[in-house]
Amino acid sequence: MADHKLDVTIVTPDGSVYDKKDATMIVLKTTGGDIGVMANHVPVVAGLKIDAVKVKFDDSEDEIAVNGGFVEFSNNVATIVADSAETPDDIDIERAQDAKDRAEQHIAHAKEVSDKDELARAEVALKRAINRLKLSEN
Repeated sequence: MADHKLDVTIVTPDGSVYDKKDATMIVLKTTGGDIGVMANHVPVVAGLKIDAVKVKFDDSEDEIAVNGGFVEFSNNVATIVADSAETPDDIDIERAQDAKDRAEQHIAHAKEVSDKDELARAEVALKRAINRLKLSEN
């Protein structure tokens, strides 16, 4: 591997979702803010927010919907361990829209009955569904 390239792997409890070599940069939304990581970056371990991970190459870019987890980067290898993750080709748009609709219903119900736990879970489900839908539109 050349000094100016990265290997990027995304794994979930269900297995490997993404594994590519020769990336020039990855862009992530971490719990501490947005970061971009290029080759020879200092080692990093960071928690991830629900958002798209962008993997940039010389002439293209991949986006992967990542729903939480963390990234570990060292020696030009980025490993993302996510709660769940999907590439745009793997996103079932109808299922994601149904999940969004259900989450919105749960949010309304949680507000009606003042259930903070249900509200928090529903808000996370809504963020995940919106992340998947947003990525599938690109």
